[in-house]
Amino acid sequence: MSARSILYTTALGVLVYGAIGTLPASAQSSAKPTDPQIAHIAYTAGTIDIENAQLALKKSKNKDVRAFAEDMVRDHTAVNDKALALVKQLNVTPEDNATSRSLVKSADAERAKLAKLNGAAFNRAYVKNEVAYHKAVDNALQTTLIPDAQNPQLKSLLQTGLQIFQGHEKHAEELATELK
Repeated sequence: MSARSILYTTALGVLVYGAIGTLPASAQSSAKPTDPQIAHIAYTAGTIDIENAQLALKKSKNKDVRAFAEDMVRDHTAVNDKALALVKQLNVTPEDNATSRSLVKSADAERAKLAKLNGAAFNRAYVKNEVAYHKAVDNALQTTLIPDAQNPQLKSLLQTGLQIFQGHEKHAEELATELK
């Protein structure tokens, strides 16, 4: 993994789970994200991956990278659609929060860097970013978002999403090995 990917993984990990789940015990009760905040964070994370995949579909000619990106669009759209249906059913409004805004800001910056690359350099950078991104999001789901979710239906949706996204992580790791 490149220094840039490690830095991005670290930064994203801090944003996702460090900002909301690793405060001292005395501060955790007030710092834990609420279900509306968790729903917004999870939806935002999915949207970021859809946007990254759409960039890959525009820039890449590699059939394996394109197939992976198509999977990302399909799977993250499906999970986000289920999340929207759930919050509508529960009459809950997802709540924008500092973590969601930080995720978007970091992802936009990384996407701008990716947009400047072409060919094999783009393919490798996109896939490395996907590995790092899925590791960070999967970790946040496991350590903060799922444990802190109060609504059983939200918790179940997050657990289903985690299983799908862990598969994405493995797929991205395999693809990264092929692109070296």
